[in-house]
Amino acid sequence: MREFIVEADGGSRGNPGPAGYGAVVIDAATGETLAERAEYIGVATNNVAEYRGLIAGLRAAHELDPTATVHVRMDSKLVIEQMSGRWKIKHPDMKPLAFEAARVFPPAQVTYEWIPREQNKHADRLANEAMDAGKRGERWSAADSMAELEAADAKAASAAGGHAPTAAEGTRTTVAEGTRTTAAAPSSGWAPADMGAPATFVLLRHGETPLTPQKRFSGSGGSDPALSAAGREQAERVGAALARRGTVQAIVSSPLARTRETAGIVAARLGLDVTTEEGLRETDFGAWEGLTFGEVRERYPDDLTAWLADPEARPTGGGESFAATAERVAAARDKLIAAYAGRTVLLVTHVTPIKTLVRLALGAPPESLFRMELSAASLSAIAYYADGNASVRLFNDTSHLRG
Repeated sequence: MREFIVEADGGSRGNPGPAGYGAVVIDAATGETLAERAEYIGVATNNVAEYRGLIAGLRAAHELDPTATVHVRMDSKLVIEQMSGRWKIKHPDMKPLAFEAARVFPPAQVTYEWIPREQNKHADRLANEAMDAGKRGERWSAADSMAELEAADAKAASAAGGHAPTAAEGTRTTVAEGTRTTAAAPSSGWAPADMGAPATFVLLRHGETPLTPQKRFSGSGGSDPALSAAGREQAERVGAALARRGTVQAIVSSPLARTRETAGIVAARLGLDVTTEEGLRETDFGAWEGLTFGEVRERYPDDLTAWLADPEARPTGGGESFAATAERVAAARDKLIAAYAGRTVLLVTHVTPIKTLVRLALGAPPESLFRMELSAASLSAIAYYADGNASVRLFNDTSHLRG
């Protein structure tokens, strides 16, 4: 059985402030660096960034060998003690992150160790590189990281009056030495120019229903309301806007009435047929269907608290968890990417599926679902490239509804 060492770190310049994480996977037997991950995550706290680094490191190790044992080394006492089960997790921002980290590997395969900051320099460097890249409006890449290392090697060699072998020359690494080899390419980054046309999803939230202005839970387990007069007018405006752009080549809809009606109005304007995809339906909110958030909080306070903190938690009465929704939406996404490679397709769906697609494209944590505003009849867009990368091109555009 292989054994990996995962070293991870995260930082925030302000706490909360501009934040990023870094993680490295090391072969425990040889000391070779097998993978590096780093990302700028926007404004967040140190603790959130540290947890994001842990998750990224565990995922990178899992991609290499899901049967391996993993020894996590971090200089965050909080993360190590919480993941080891010795400290309770009280902060609502930490609970879903810890839960997500614990799901990557079976718990029996992972051990945790606190180390001093000076022993975590590799992950710390990656986190700072990611934050620096974010400050420049760029994304961290392994190639840029290697270039920075080589430049530092050259500078050190010049200062010493000699020659220091660079990573490009195949320097072997060991944990004790703290040096590095070429890292595995990350799953994020700009798509090459020769990657070909992406599959582009234009994401349309359906028009208003009578429940929309009242902000009531309206999922796939309720009354399945039709559009209101305002919702039909919104759909007409979407159709007119998309007709002017002339880019949509196909239309796929959730099977629920409000999305099929919205899709039908748009399709009539574009002269296209509509197909349905079960995976695009809204989350089933169980006993909360038809209620406002305040009513749910009054009637089911404990269930609501659990739901807000844990993506595996289900609404009262056997509803669908956000984790289950994400699994369903991801499967539908992969199916549609394969079916519409190189084409632009309009997906007429709901709040949770659209937010989930955006979250997955950005690699954002589950709690980000609660930090997105998505208006009725709004348009968003994501491009999916052949190498697996995704690019969010538009979010919650409602300009077509004005005037």
